[in-house]
Amino acid sequence: MSTPDMIDVPLYRAAHGRTGDKGDRSNISVIAWHAELYPLLVEQLTPERVAAQFQHRAPSQVQRFVLPKLHAMNFVLDAVLDGGVNDALNLDAHGKALSFLLLDMPIRVPRALEPLLAGP
Repeated sequence: MSTPDMIDVPLYRAAHGRTGDKGDRSNISVIAWHAELYPLLVEQLTPERVAAQFQHRAPSQVQRFVLPKLHAMNFVLDAVLDGGVNDALNLDAHGKALSFLLLDMPIRVPRALEPLLAGP
Protein backbone atom coordinates (compact mmCIF):
# COMPACT_ATOMS: atom_id res chain seq x y z
CA MET A 1 0.00 0.00 0.00
CA SER A 2 1.34 3.42 -0.95
CA THR A 3 2.07 5.96 1.78
CA PRO A 4 2.88 9.68 1.56
CA ASP A 5 6.61 8.94 1.24
CA MET A 6 6.47 5.60 -0.64
CA ILE A 7 4.72 4.33 -3.76
CA ASP A 8 4.05 0.82 -5.02
CA VAL A 9 4.95 0.22 -8.65
CA PRO A 10 5.57 -2.79 -10.88
CA LEU A 11 9.24 -3.71 -11.12
CA TYR A 12 9.37 -2.81 -14.85
CA ARG A 13 9.16 0.86 -13.88
CA ALA A 14 12.50 0.55 -12.03
CA ALA A 15 14.28 -2.07 -14.14
CA HIS A 16 14.36 -4.03 -17.36
CA GLY A 17 15.10 -7.71 -17.83
CA ARG A 18 16.62 -10.34 -20.06
CA THR A 19 15.93 -14.06 -19.94
CA GLY A 20 17.90 -17.10 -21.02
CA ASP A 21 17.53 -20.83 -20.54
CA LYS A 22 19.41 -24.09 -20.58
CA GLY A 23 17.54 -27.34 -20.15
CA ASP A 24 15.02 -26.98 -17.33
CA ARG A 25 16.77 -23.91 -15.89
CA SER A 26 15.90 -20.28 -16.58
CA ASN A 27 18.04 -17.30 -15.76
CA ILE A 28 16.54 -13.86 -15.53
CA SER A 29 18.64 -10.73 -15.36
CA VAL A 30 17.16 -7.60 -13.79
CA ILE A 31 18.94 -4.34 -14.62
CA ALA A 32 18.07 -1.08 -12.85
CA TRP A 33 17.13 1.85 -15.07
CA HIS A 34 19.20 4.10 -12.77
CA ALA A 35 21.98 3.36 -10.30
CA GLU A 36 19.99 5.09 -7.56
CA LEU A 37 17.25 2.44 -7.86
CA TYR A 38 19.62 -0.52 -7.56
CA PRO A 39 19.80 -0.67 -3.72
CA LEU A 40 15.98 -0.92 -3.60
CA LEU A 41 16.07 -3.82 -6.02
CA VAL A 42 18.72 -5.67 -4.01
CA GLU A 43 16.69 -5.14 -0.84
CA GLN A 44 13.35 -6.21 -2.28
CA LEU A 45 14.16 -8.82 -4.92
CA THR A 46 15.17 -11.65 -2.65
CA PRO A 47 15.32 -15.27 -3.82
CA GLU A 48 12.31 -15.94 -1.57
CA ARG A 49 10.19 -13.20 -3.18
CA VAL A 50 11.18 -14.34 -6.65
CA ALA A 51 10.30 -17.96 -5.78
CA ALA A 52 6.90 -16.74 -4.54
CA GLN A 53 6.35 -14.83 -7.80
CA PHE A 54 6.97 -18.10 -9.69
CA GLN A 55 5.16 -20.41 -7.26
CA HIS A 56 2.86 -21.67 -10.02
CA ARG A 57 5.99 -22.92 -11.87
CA ALA A 58 7.26 -24.57 -8.64
CA PRO A 59 10.99 -23.81 -8.96
CA SER A 60 13.09 -26.33 -7.05
CA GLN A 61 15.63 -23.60 -6.25
CA VAL A 62 16.09 -19.87 -6.86
CA GLN A 63 19.60 -18.42 -6.66
CA ARG A 64 20.46 -14.73 -6.84
CA PHE A 65 23.74 -13.29 -8.08
CA VAL A 66 24.27 -9.56 -7.50
CA LEU A 67 26.28 -7.56 -10.03
CA PRO A 68 26.72 -4.17 -8.37
CA LYS A 69 29.01 -2.65 -11.01
CA LEU A 70 26.28 -3.31 -13.60
CA HIS A 71 23.43 -2.33 -11.25
CA ALA A 72 21.99 -5.74 -12.04
CA MET A 73 21.09 -9.11 -10.58
CA ASN A 74 20.82 -12.51 -12.17
CA PHE A 75 18.31 -15.04 -10.88
CA VAL A 76 18.69 -18.72 -11.70
CA LEU A 77 15.47 -20.71 -11.38
CA ASP A 78 15.72 -24.50 -11.49
CA ALA A 79 12.97 -26.81 -12.73
CA VAL A 80 10.69 -24.07 -14.11
CA LEU A 81 10.57 -25.01 -17.81
CA ASP A 82 8.58 -28.24 -17.68
CA GLY A 83 11.69 -30.26 -18.51
CA GLY A 84 13.08 -27.83 -21.09
CA VAL A 85 12.71 -27.34 -24.83
CA ASN A 86 12.83 -31.00 -25.83
CA ASP A 87 10.55 -32.30 -23.07
CA ALA A 88 7.93 -29.61 -22.49
CA LEU A 89 4.44 -29.35 -23.83
CA ASN A 90 4.50 -25.75 -22.65
CA LEU A 91 4.15 -23.22 -25.49
CA ASP A 92 7.07 -21.23 -24.09
CA ALA A 93 9.49 -24.04 -23.26
CA HIS A 94 12.39 -21.62 -23.71
CA GLY A 95 11.10 -19.45 -20.87
CA LYS A 96 11.76 -16.21 -22.76
CA ALA A 97 8.60 -14.63 -21.36
CA LEU A 98 9.44 -15.38 -17.73
CA SER A 99 11.16 -12.01 -17.33
CA PHE A 100 7.78 -10.34 -17.92
CA LEU A 101 6.31 -12.25 -15.00
CA LEU A 102 9.15 -11.10 -12.76
CA LEU A 103 8.98 -7.51 -14.03
CA ASP A 104 5.30 -7.38 -13.04
CA MET A 105 6.17 -7.96 -9.36
CA PRO A 106 5.34 -4.95 -7.16
CA ILE A 107 8.10 -3.04 -5.38
CA ARG A 108 8.07 -0.02 -3.03
CA VAL A 109 9.90 3.11 -4.09
CA PRO A 110 10.43 6.34 -2.17
CA ARG A 111 8.50 9.19 -3.79
CA ALA A 112 11.77 11.13 -4.02
CA LEU A 113 12.97 8.57 -6.60
CA GLU A 114 9.76 8.65 -8.64
CA PRO A 115 11.32 10.84 -11.39
CA LEU A 116 13.77 7.99 -12.13
CA LEU A 117 11.00 5.51 -12.88
CA ALA A 118 10.12 4.57 -16.44
CA GLY A 119 6.61 4.82 -17.84
CA PRO A 120 3.45 6.28 -16.38
